[in-house]
Amino acid sequence: MIVEIGDAPSTRAELIAVARMNEKVVLSESVESRLQSQRAAIDVMVKSGTAVYGVSTGFGSLATTFISPDQRSLMQQSLIRSHASGVGEEVEREVVRALMFSRLTNLCSGVSGIRLSTAHAYAAMLNAEITPLVFEFGSLGCSGDLAPLAHVALALMGEGEVRNAKGIKMSALAALSEAGLSPVLLAEKEGLAMINGTDGMLGQLVMAIEDANQLLKHLDVAAALSIQALRGTDKVFGEELQNLRPHVGQKNSAKNIYALMQDSQIVKSHEDDTSQVQDAYSLRCAPQVHGAVRDTITYAAQVADTELASAIDNPSVLSDGTLSSNGNFHGAPVAYVLDFLAIALCDAASISERRTDRLLDVHRNFGLPPFLAHQAGVDSGLMIAQYAQAAMVSEMKRLASPASVDSIPSSAMQEDHVSMGWHAARKLRRSMNALNDVIAIEMMSAARAISLRAPLNASPATAAVADRVNEVSGGPGHDRYLSPEIARVSELVRSGELLKIVEHFVHLN
Repeated sequence: MIVEIGDAPSTRAELIAVARMNEKVVLSESVESRLQSQRAAIDVMVKSGTAVYGVSTGFGSLATTFISPDQRSLMQQSLIRSHASGVGEEVEREVVRALMFSRLTNLCSGVSGIRLSTAHAYAAMLNAEITPLVFEFGSLGCSGDLAPLAHVALALMGEGEVRNAKGIKMSALAALSEAGLSPVLLAEKEGLAMINGTDGMLGQLVMAIEDANQLLKHLDVAAALSIQALRGTDKVFGEELQNLRPHVGQKNSAKNIYALMQDSQIVKSHEDDTSQVQDAYSLRCAPQVHGAVRDTITYAAQVADTELASAIDNPSVLSDGTLSSNGNFHGAPVAYVLDFLAIALCDAASISERRTDRLLDVHRNFGLPPFLAHQAGVDSGLMIAQYAQAAMVSEMKRLASPASVDSIPSSAMQEDHVSMGWHAARKLRRSMNALNDVIAIEMMSAARAISLRAPLNASPATAAVADRVNEVSGGPGHDRYLSPEIARVSELVRSGELLKIVEHFVHLN
């Protein structure tokens, strides 16, 4: 697959293909023509002697400082060097590739005024799988993800450090040479164009949407397992009841859980038992909670698609060739949904943990052994697995505290309100990893409980999932070293293997 950057907006699928699957990018002929035309407008301004922000003036609070023509190229190099000031841990490779692809599409939008040769050089570095070192702290999510994008631009200049296609850390100059590429000497406006965008937070949002959609399918599977193991009913997930409150996410989640529970011997065995009048909320309300999270993801996807279709730079080259300052780089629209997702996913984890706790509680699990232990007292079963799950939910609650409300002024009060969108994205990634593990522990617990319901069987779809989970985790038995077992189930969730098993029986929404 080759991803062409053309007149149509880039898609989430294209960004993910480049970020995670190392797909190559090319510029369309129309993009090349547009870049040449817009660069000509910049060249006119350079020669005019007019004070233009970022071309013939300094940046930020230094916007009133006039820069002489012989210093303007040096100013662009200096901008990148000074802004490449990130600190902390190295950011993941896929995040850097995502922000590079997003920035490249913006550079090709025609409003940045960069030279065609610079756009080609940026694409070539991405295609060569050269990954500049980008660090955890440095972006305030306004005026663009400045520090992260500056580290990428620094590598384009042949400075700083990168990892090559094999993941080996080396100087940018050496990596470019190894790939047969040359450093770029940035011209007027180009340094500023390299760093003015929401690309870091946007790239992470797009990947979070993809991962969250998959995790919500796993969550429905986990719920179907737990509900059966806890002698719950499938009737509450029926279409007539769900149509009374027609939220799209709720209906889809209910359809999934209902379909997953069909032909369950466990469910049929207690249909006439009047001792269970109503199931607990964590069982009965699963579609309402899971569905609300799904709807939040849908909204986040709408914001991401709009942002992918945006041309973000400051100042921007307009259709008449003029250059105009603007505030389109402000990350608020993206920051808000990143925070919104963290809140929703936290609640998804919370309901999952509650089902797990119910599975382990002898007073609420309808005949299962305490903590699903083989020999209660001698064995503790999955007691502390639930502790770990609860600890992750607690951490997710802290991570759900919104970053976007925590504006802090910068640049001598010129940039006096910022989005903190980069930080919202970084904490969301940690939440996503925690949710993956939370779901794994529910699945591990429910799969063990399903085994303990023998000779009654779960539905065909969930029985196949339970068998695979028990295969990698060991299933019922005396206490064992649990951490590796949890890790193996977590990897099953992360890999998507369990969804492939389910799809042999049921199509999930």
